[in-house]
Amino acid sequence: QVQLVESGGGLVQAGGSLRLSCTASGRTFRTYVMGWFRQAPGKEREFVAAINWTGSSTNYADFVKGRFTISRDNAKNTLYLQMNSLKPEDTAVYYCAVDVQTSRAHSEYVRYDYWGQGTQVTVSS
Repeated sequence: QVQLVESGGGLVQAGGSLRLSCTASGRTFRTYVMGWFRQAPGKEREFVAAINWTGSSTNYADFVKGRFTISRDNAKNTLYLQMNSLKPEDTAVYYCAVDVQTSRAHSEYVRYDYWGQGTQVTVSS
């Protein structure tokens, strides 16, 4: 079992920044692929970014490229999402997730095995 707890969400004005964190506990953290997803009201959950266990490979959704950066600190069992130049359309609940069965940073949310409870990000115009 892996437990994931997100933090760092909040209310920010358009153009501002937030850094989300996701702390993992339970099974060994270092070998997992981890990802961020988001879900806005009335919309399906969508992929944001993913990172392999060494941090050497990342994958981003087109709509966040150049604005968001995913990273991880395996010594702290923590995943991060630095979000810059935020837009109102980034408003959503952001979830971190773990895939314990692959080494590839992918966007297929049905393959992720464990999920956090989510943290709300609200961007005002």
